[in-house]
Amino acid sequence: MSNLRKAFDHGKAFVAFITCGDPDLETTAKAIRAMAEGGADLIELGIPFSDPTAEGPVIQSANVRALSAGTTTDKIFEMVKKLRNDVKIPMVFMTYANVVFSYGTERFAEMCAQVGMDGVILPDVPYEEKEEFAPIFEAHGLELVSLIAPTSADRIAMIAKEAKGFIYVVSSLGVTGVRSEITTDIGALTEQIRAVTDVPCAVGFGISTPEQAAKMAKVSDGAIVGSAIVRLMEKYGRDAVPHVAEYVKSMKDALRSL
Repeated sequence: MSNLRKAFDHGKAFVAFITCGDPDLETTAKAIRAMAEGGADLIELGIPFSDPTAEGPVIQSANVRALSAGTTTDKIFEMVKKLRNDVKIPMVFMTYANVVFSYGTERFAEMCAQVGMDGVILPDVPYEEKEEFAPIFEAHGLELVSLIAPTSADRIAMIAKEAKGFIYVVSSLGVTGVRSEITTDIGALTEQIRAVTDVPCAVGFGISTPEQAAKMAKVSDGAIVGSAIVRLMEKYGRDAVPHVAEYVKSMKDALRSL
């Protein structure tokens, strides 16, 4: 079984996202450890990019701060290598095609495998173009995570059938960010996915409260939270770690009851 699927072995999974290097990589590493200890089942590490098209203002600003602080892909690999001495939960990179291309896809995959990453999410790579990346990642034991959105319509079965690790279900249209409510019928979407695959589905985009996380996880296999965590990093900077730990714990607790 893939490492990513293992994250969904203990009931509903809580998936946490953090932008690497905001405010600096030392704080990122501490926050990752705190999230793992707080109950996160899987962590997405954002590699900052100058033009993150899927992101709302919160994560866009974090990308700018991380790049301004001198964060590079190589420094992130270095950080992950050290983290892997004690952080054992699955981790994936979330970044953009350009970041991988400019690093060199083969070299990027090789480094991911070397430092102990389990997969990659590339939100700007549609299903039709995934062959540019998926075989290279797979050759290095990495899974390319597929995204399914409410607009995927007749492509849902096609994407789900080939999905690996877990499926990132995009809860609402537009960019990432905190929403007061999510109106998409996620239950109907996950039913369509489950008709063709047993790969777990986690819902992301717009989840910020324990109530929202529980509501989304009830009709899927887990909840993904990014902007709400990044917002804490922005608000508290180098003092954010205890706040992030407390937040992750409250979110995971909400899922334990399901």
